[in-house]
Amino acid sequence: MLKEPRVVEAFFDEVTSAAGADTAVQQAKDSLTDLETIELRARRVEHLAITLQASLLVRHGHPAVAEAFCATRLAGDWGHAYGTLPPGLDLSPIIERATPKTA
Repeated sequence: MLKEPRVVEAFFDEVTSAAGADTAVQQAKDSLTDLETIELRARRVEHLAITLQASLLVRHGHPAVAEAFCATRLAGDWGHAYGTLPPGLDLSPIIERATPKTA
């Protein structure tokens, strides 16, 4: 990021194009404000990757999948067991997409 500052600009251009990601984008911006210690935190980029994944899902994925991803990854409403989801998500489209179709 220090060597190629355009990478940061390109990242934010990408993730800000997804509607509804304002909080996650602001958190990512906040994490990159202290450039003096950025090298010490270089391996802690998981939140940037998750924000990018959410942006791509919101723009190109199934709405139910994008909503579940954002609720569990960005909003932090998840448990420690795999597959733990918050209440209120419409899971029927996700289940339908995953169910094999028989002839």
